[in-house]
Amino acid sequence: MVERNRSQKLKRLLSVQRHIERMAENDLAETSRQRVEVNAAMDDVIVALGSMDPVHHAFSQNYADRFGRLSIKDKQLTGMQEVHEMRLARERAKGDRFEEGMKEALEAERREADDNAVYDVIDQQFATPASSKLRNP
Repeated sequence: MVERNRSQKLKRLLSVQRHIERMAENDLAETSRQRVEVNAAMDDVIVALGSMDPVHHAFSQNYADRFGRLSIKDKQLTGMQEVHEMRLARERAKGDRFEEGMKEALEAERREADDNAVYDVIDQQFATPASSKLRNP
């Protein structure tokens, strides 16, 4: 019964761990989405800086400042993305270990149940002849 409780506990822990893993995946996806937006904005600023339109020439310093801020944000998001990737890998590894432990616990439960069934058959085999010998001396 202790092993059965162990596998059930590991199953619950695995469920929680997989949820944490999905949260890490969502964080990574959000960071990736933000990086795509920042890179698109950087491309827009580069186009504006390279434009021959006189309106854009008047704002070239503003564009340069914006590009600098976007570059810094992209570097920050790159660092965050690396952190999220490491976290996801760590959480996935934990989940895999829980799953492996749960499988081992279930296998131990099956072996114990099989052993108990064999012991019950053996007990029945030894109990039946002994009781008939006592009745018929």
